[in-house]
Amino acid sequence: MKKKQFKINSKLILFLFWLGPCLMVMGISAGVVMGSWEPISLILIITGVVFLGLWFLFQAYFKPQDKSQTPYWSRRSTQAGTNALASTISVLIILGLINFIAIRNNLRIDLTENQQFTLSPQTQTLVKSFKQPVKVWVFDRGENPQTQELLVSYERIGGKNFQYEFVDPQAKPGLAQQFGVQEFGEIYLESGEKRQRVRKEALEPLTEIKLTNNLEQLVSNRTPKVYFLQGHGERPLTEGQGGLSEALNSLKEKNFIAEPINLAEKTGVPTDADVIIIASPQRKLFEGEVKALEAYLDQGGSILLMLDPQTNHGLDDLLEKWGIKVDTRLAIDGSGSGRLVGLGPTVPIVREYGQHPITQDFGNGISIYPYASPVESRTIDGITESPLIWTNDQTWAESDLKSPELQLNPGVDRQGPLSLGVALSRTPKKAEDAANKPSPSPTPTPQPSEEKPEARLVVFGNSQFATNGWFGQQLNGDVFLNSVSWLSKSDQETLSIRPKLPTSRRLAITPTLGQTLSWLGLVVLPLFGFGMAVFLWWRRR
Repeated sequence: MKKKQFKINSKLILFLFWLGPCLMVMGISAGVVMGSWEPISLILIITGVVFLGLWFLFQAYFKPQDKSQTPYWSRRSTQAGTNALASTISVLIILGLINFIAIRNNLRIDLTENQQFTLSPQTQTLVKSFKQPVKVWVFDRGENPQTQELLVSYERIGGKNFQYEFVDPQAKPGLAQQFGVQEFGEIYLESGEKRQRVRKEALEPLTEIKLTNNLEQLVSNRTPKVYFLQGHGERPLTEGQGGLSEALNSLKEKNFIAEPINLAEKTGVPTDADVIIIASPQRKLFEGEVKALEAYLDQGGSILLMLDPQTNHGLDDLLEKWGIKVDTRLAIDGSGSGRLVGLGPTVPIVREYGQHPITQDFGNGISIYPYASPVESRTIDGITESPLIWTNDQTWAESDLKSPELQLNPGVDRQGPLSLGVALSRTPKKAEDAANKPSPSPTPTPQPSEEKPEARLVVFGNSQFATNGWFGQQLNGDVFLNSVSWLSKSDQETLSIRPKLPTSRRLAITPTLGQTLSWLGLVVLPLFGFGMAVFLWWRRR
């Protein structure tokens, strides 16, 4: 009878052991599925823990009637299981503590050979030097993982002074309009009242080089100074038709200092001039003024020329040295594309642009040039020329402006497409090495040569596109502002950050060697291990 009672108690104890884990699993599953741990999930888990505790109590205080049986806690299997359980719990506790410490004390170790995932020292120095918060706005439909990882790296170094935010222009159209977002993927930097767009190709990923250089330009204290030449009937800087007040105000909004200048009252171009703008002089410049402008270019200066047709500006010799000729003929658009918006054939509508930093983001956007002249260019040694604006193939350069009917006369007129603007840069010539020159001294000492900055020149066969009223039309303002920005050489204030290329670790093997390695890994080595196991079993047996 006593033996039968013991069997009943053993079944009850076994039932308690399996019921406890089952209730715990049910509670955890319910919590995960419902997303809430109260109250059903918590009750099931607690009940399971209670049943397991009861099972342990029964096992601990159970004393078998048969004295030949060993108490539960004295059994060898119980001791081994307890040790395994304690070891497992200890490992889990250690792992949990390591994760807790790692989260509270963020530490990142880049184990790649060339520090592929670590920002360069230049970037770290720049980001740590921020005096006020800088925010990166990414206007896109989703969060690009590569861009986000890069921004997280900057945020990790910059702390509170570096922030970023992904914005869906469709979800927040007001914010996108405030920044002037035109397409997905545009990125803007903001620091205080200063904003700057990160210029990049549509599909070009955001890189550390591009982001750091744009941040450097954003926080830079350099303020480019622009002078508008006056005194020869140039476009006035005042409001009203034909003035440049809109362009002047836009330059000031872009952190430029813009002032008028009369070279006839100066001894030369001021040394603080970053850009000289000459907008449609109606009278010939003095010879001394032209020489001052040429000397300014020789010293690495930058000039924006906007010349209208049929004007005697006196700059032909200067343009000839740069390989430029502004045609006296008038560009006529015979496609009729401007009639729907009230524009005549003397107002070419441009949709084609050259590959240049000034026009690289324009795509197929529209800019308008009323009463423009074609600009011809020829190759000059040491000068790089880049056409900026192209009319369509239905335009031509009209010679007879007095004719009541505008039509293309082959042999007299020039068939389009016509270039209405060109950008040029002249690489400074390095001074010849003194050691290569004949010298009366027996031991000539080479003198270090001082390299001059690059000279830049942008020539448009039109100035009306930048005047009040026309400046805000389509891309006209962008053409003017981008030209001045490029001439101010803000793009040269870049930090020298070398791209980090991953090291190639490919193993070049022959097909025969590859098959041999495959057989060794998949067949030979497993068979050898299996054979050794069988051999040891047979020896022990």
